[in-house]
Amino acid sequence: MPDSSPLTRALDAPADPALRALPPAVRELLRDLPAPPRLAAHLRLVHDVAARLADWLAAYCPGLPFDREAALFGAATHDVGKAIHQGELSGPGSAHEDAGRALLLARGFSEERARFAATHALWAAPGVSVEELLVSTADKVWKGKRVPELENILVGRIAEAAGSEPWAVFVDLDALLDRIADDADRRLAYQSAFPV
Repeated sequence: MPDSSPLTRALDAPADPALRALPPAVRELLRDLPAPPRLAAHLRLVHDVAARLADWLAAYCPGLPFDREAALFGAATHDVGKAIHQGELSGPGSAHEDAGRALLLARGFSEERARFAATHALWAAPGVSVEELLVSTADKVWKGKRVPELENILVGRIAEAAGSEPWAVFVDLDALLDRIADDADRRLAYQSAFPV
């Protein structure tokens, strides 16, 4: 009989809106933990939004080098520490950030990949990467939240690489983020359908 547990449904079931599958190594990790189903659903949602952002960025500014796979891995694991600090699934807290990084390192993932768990809320820090900005942006806009300061940093990086005026990049990025945010209610309903 096929496994129809809430975690399996969060990881594998077709969704409305349609969602990309998480990377196989992340799916295996979440099953092994085992992660709360709501966490798996959240990671799948943010991963899907990050993929949309990365696809747009690659087409919009081919001169801006970034590691798409690293960004998608980061989006797929950014909150993995909430498997340990489960109270932060439904309430505030940041203990999951360092815990997530440590968990990923303990499971054999590289520092390069594990860093996203600890940095997804540090988008204003010096030296933040484009990949980290994509993860941070995806983690906000999936639920319809817009953070002008974060978006302005991303706009600046894109404008510099493209040799474009920041206002022009802002207009284009803003249109994309508005389209993504328009579907936030369906994403929130999908996540809420899974138990903590």
